[in-house]
Amino acid sequence: MITKSSGFSLVELLVVVAILGILSAVSVISYNGYVAGTKEKSMKALMQQISLAQTEEYSNTGNYFFSSTDGECTASAESTKALEEGLLGRNSYTIGEDKRSQTGREIGFEMCVSKTGASDYVISAQEIAGSCKLTLTRSGNFTPC
Repeated sequence: MITKSSGFSLVELLVVVAILGILSAVSVISYNGYVAGTKEKSMKALMQQISLAQTEEYSNTGNYFFSSTDGECTASAESTKALEEGLLGRNSYTIGEDKRSQTGREIGFEMCVSKTGASDYVISAQEIAGSCKLTLTRSGNFTPC
């Protein structure tokens, strides 16, 4: 006697669950790559904005703004805040309880400007939760992660 089944077998359900698991794993990896790329592009745009502000600072005062004058700087919440306030005029800028600047909280990078040579500078941005370091020179040379 043949009986009629009105549901799915256990094997069919397991195959569907496995396929959904694979698709969700691939989508999470793709999304994380998208977010990381977007943060890097946002930081590059901010560094270019700071470079333009440096040009204006030089036109107004005859000097560039530096976080450090010894050729090397350490990107921190304080140096980021100084850049944002000093060059971009963001006076309501805050450092949070987590010791991160607004830029650090929003984009995930802290930055600084170091003096190189007599009248050159390098803008550096260091990823807070990673090893990515971006640099932009006065002449516009950008070094990605």
